[in-house]
Amino acid sequence: MPKYAFLGGYKAETWAQFIANPGDRAAAVQKAADRVGGKVDVLYFTFGEDDFLLIAEAPDDNAAAALAVATASSGALRGIRTIKLITASDMQSILGKAKDVASVYAPPGARQPVGVN
Repeated sequence: MPKYAFLGGYKAETWAQFIANPGDRAAAVQKAADRVGGKVDVLYFTFGEDDFLLIAEAPDDNAAAALAVATASSGALRGIRTIKLITASDMQSILGKAKDVASVYAPPGARQPVGVN
């Protein structure tokens, strides 16, 4: 099943709610992921611009997007980003296809392909 990274932060009001009533966020997110046929791999809290990094599986891009939209619409989060993760073996296949495409693609203004030959 494809994996996705979800990054973002919590609004100040959300942090205040955490302090008042700490809870298991991984379990809450898993409950939401279950609705789209997904699975939480790991949830990390982070320093810096982002407050969390969630790695999760989802059946497809639509399911991952639904999870992202639903959680973002709660109003508790800020700066939400979803990144589809690509395995090293998938990247090998992608690079092979890219090499083939690069051999025929000419960027605007070029008379001939400038890709890998």
